[in-house]
Amino acid sequence: MRRTTGVSLQQAEIGIIGGSGLYSMPGLTGIHEERVSTPFGDPSDAFVLGELEGRKVAFLARHGRGHRLLPTELNFRANIYALKKLGVTRIVSVSAVGSLRERLHPGHFLVPDQFIDRTFHRESTFFGDGIVGHVAFGDPVCATVAGAIYSACQAEGVTAQKDGTYVCMEGPQFSTRAESNLYRSWGAHVIGMTNLQEAKLAREAEICYATAAMVTDYDCWHPDHEHVTVEQIVAVLNQNAANACRVIKAAVAALPRERKCPCASALQYAILTNPAAIPAATREKLDLLVGKYLKSN
Repeated sequence: MRRTTGVSLQQAEIGIIGGSGLYSMPGLTGIHEERVSTPFGDPSDAFVLGELEGRKVAFLARHGRGHRLLPTELNFRANIYALKKLGVTRIVSVSAVGSLRERLHPGHFLVPDQFIDRTFHRESTFFGDGIVGHVAFGDPVCATVAGAIYSACQAEGVTAQKDGTYVCMEGPQFSTRAESNLYRSWGAHVIGMTNLQEAKLAREAEICYATAAMVTDYDCWHPDHEHVTVEQIVAVLNQNAANACRVIKAAVAALPRERKCPCASALQYAILTNPAAIPAATREKLDLLVGKYLKSN
């Protein structure tokens, strides 16, 4: 296994982040592993690089192989920075969620287009330490990647809903019933613990991002929630993981090679700090992300 240092390596085009139940990516060929160093610390695990459907991809187990990391313990900045360093321009994320809607049954997928932030203890920006940036986030996922995921679900016979709101909570405890009903009153569709920080940081890194949210069970608002057993949840997790592998493979194959979405230029007008005022150490740390906008200064 190699450890990478330095600037962007251009080893992958598409990043795959696997959530609960998805700790590897079947079908990868030409596999090798890389441990990527970042100015923000270590990512969740080594990256598994290879080819899938003729595309160079980098797979990361979000919680680490063996599921070792709590959602709050995830180093989101390191994960996204490392993907950028590997050359990734698009991320297909997969995560387990609870359903807040009767029609979203366990085993169904949602491709959300909106998020609500209910986290409190997480780093969710690359900016700071002498540089201020504000990216547009009204549409927090890439429509191109989201469309490819949804079309892949349809092609693979996986029941899915396109568009919907994902509540990202802190965890690791699940919701109280009062909270669950509150989120339902807001019109939210699913609840999870991981995807929002990834989406924010991917936007700052000018990486296209979307997620396949895999429903494992109904959240505690549902009258049948208390009758769900751990065995049933594990069975759904396994089914979802198998479906996710098929969906990811189809989505990767369908993604256009050229990017025409605004994600690729998200930082063009985002940086407010006078370049002359940015500390040298911060410039160096963020050169991979903002260097092209500061070269003339």
